[in-house]
Amino acid sequence: MEKLNNNIDRSWIDKLKKPLIISGPCSAESEQQILETANRLNSSYVQIFRAGIWKPRTKPNNFEGIGKKGLEWLHKVKKNTEFMIATEVANEEHVKLAISFEIDVLWIGARSTASPFTIQKIADALEGENNKIILVKNPIHPDIELWIGALERLFNKGIRKLGVIHRGFYTYKNPKYRNQPNWNILLNFRKILPRIPIICDPSHICGNKEGIFDIAQKAYHFQYEGLMIETHCNPDHAWSDSQQQITPEKLLKMLKKLTYVKKCDQKNKIDLDSLRIIIDELDENIITILAERMNISKKLGSLKKSSDIAIIQPNRWKNIMEKSIFLGKSLGLSEEFLEGIFQLLHQESIKIQNKIR
Repeated sequence: MEKLNNNIDRSWIDKLKKPLIISGPCSAESEQQILETANRLNSSYVQIFRAGIWKPRTKPNNFEGIGKKGLEWLHKVKKNTEFMIATEVANEEHVKLAISFEIDVLWIGARSTASPFTIQKIADALEGENNKIILVKNPIHPDIELWIGALERLFNKGIRKLGVIHRGFYTYKNPKYRNQPNWNILLNFRKILPRIPIICDPSHICGNKEGIFDIAQKAYHFQYEGLMIETHCNPDHAWSDSQQQITPEKLLKMLKKLTYVKKCDQKNKIDLDSLRIIIDELDENIITILAERMNISKKLGSLKKSSDIAIIQPNRWKNIMEKSIFLGKSLGLSEEFLEGIFQLLHQESIKIQNKIR
């Protein structure tokens, strides 16, 4: 771990006077779409142009990327603009094709990061490509060891220009985010590997246009080195993830409004605000889980009514309290605190079920 951290080559990002900005469409769709989007991006703020060439999809028969010809369009962007170019790779063949078209930055997606076998094959294909910048997205589930393991496999093959992309985690239903930010995990990651550049991907965290600025500003608060934000020349007609892409002009307006918090600025205040951001996120999760719990209470009320079962079940209630207090105390919570919370939950559940009866 120490060897990985101490031997990272940060030259590619430390030379920048501004935070790194990677932008471009979720998917390459046509040569016109790629070139127009690139030409409308402001090179004073954006350094790397991105586009998905291969799109891993949850289900078949959806658009899964334009393939090799999209690399030709990306290469035209590299020749005709000041941007470096980037795309996602998910296997050895992708790596070979991307290298043949002089792609500067390759990122490995969340699904690939979750598979050590896939990562190892990608790392093998990258051996000897010491000048390529390789970014690794966090795995879908919050597993730091899996994420670090992916970096170590790449490092063992001689890759030194490494960075990570925080694209959020699947944890529990949250109407606010497509993927939970889980900022605390990133703080723990940084404690383990403080020299690894961290790029935030607000587009995939939010899954919508509305929350991008807020997530980007929080990322800057935590001193992330940059952002990856999806832009499209005509977002409403994008072939994939239209709801989370913005126009290049809206991106520029957003970047001008963002405030980068420097490490030397009022450290105590920064630490205080960081803890408050984490508490706010946890509170949102609590509210989401409470809403789900009360939805289950409604279903219980309907079932009890149809089966003529009494709403209050003393033995069941006693069992819930005993198990919850045992678990809570093992995690450092007081019995008095736990009893107060579960009394409130029980009263609200009874109230909901009584309304149904």
